[in-house]
Amino acid sequence: MPPQKPTILVTGGAGYIGSHTVLALVQAGYQVIILDNLVYGHRDLVEQVLQVKLIEGDIEDRSLLDNLFQTDNIEAVMHFSAYTYVGESVTNPDKYYRNNVLGTLTLLEAMLAASIKKFVFSSTCATYGVPQFIPLTEHHPQNPINPYGITKLMVEQILSDFDVAYGLKSVRFRYFNAAGADPRGLLGEDHNPESHLIPLVLMTALGKRESISIFGTDYPTPDGTCIRDYIHVSDLADAHILGLEYLLKDGESAVFNLGNGNAFSVREVIAAAEEVTGITIPVQECDRRPGDSPILIGTSEKAKNLLGWKPCYPDIKDIVAHAWQWHQKRHK
Repeated sequence: MPPQKPTILVTGGAGYIGSHTVLALVQAGYQVIILDNLVYGHRDLVEQVLQVKLIEGDIEDRSLLDNLFQTDNIEAVMHFSAYTYVGESVTNPDKYYRNNVLGTLTLLEAMLAASIKKFVFSSTCATYGVPQFIPLTEHHPQNPINPYGITKLMVEQILSDFDVAYGLKSVRFRYFNAAGADPRGLLGEDHNPESHLIPLVLMTALGKRESISIFGTDYPTPDGTCIRDYIHVSDLADAHILGLEYLLKDGESAVFNLGNGNAFSVREVIAAAEEVTGITIPVQECDRRPGDSPILIGTSEKAKNLLGWKPCYPDIKDIVAHAWQWHQKRHK
């Protein structure tokens, strides 16, 4: 028999990207423990679909972390626990600095106390700020324009410093727009409140919303609407497995963009949703939102070359179709 794979702690494993990564970990043969405060995570999906150990708790609870690391033989940590609403980070930055930075620091200190030194971090392309060139590479200057992006950049800096000082090795993944759902319909996106374009479009198709708003139709793009890089959530999950295995083989700390390589405008996403659903989706054209870049596209060549990662679902219609399958099931 092959040797049993190690136990991985996944913080935020009951959330959108975290749950898909847990599913991929289980399918790859890893033992998984989820730590989630369930503010945005879903207990029912852990119990009914993932069926792994769930600890309801907070990353700021040092005694809980110490007990967890002493009780379970954890080899590495995947960290998805973060607040991610950009607008809220502007109006309530305390919440974001406390959880995203202080909470992560507490987690890292507990890891070091338990001699756990392999860490996969969920970062974001929001650390880049306003693009100076397209496509964005990992060497693009990092100048975030909101507290959410700043908190992620601060953790990236902490990880760099902890590597030098303590030998803690990390893989940092800077995501572009996570989208879609498990192709089998087991998991999907279910935020409250929802702020992402594809689920909002599909909730409109389901009749749960009156219309979908397009914020800005006069951008310097082919159809006047913003263009974004949508990456299938299952492809993100696969990248995390590869990043973990890279660390388990004693890889050095590294940072990777995770994007599709293709990008689609707001109107193209809506058109894809109409084609997939067969439903005409009402649209409301609105003024631009402050801070929206016309185009955000990243290159993931480094992840492809170093980790051997390749997106399986680059087509926007596949991404929307998987999300539609999930939303029909979840929001009847």
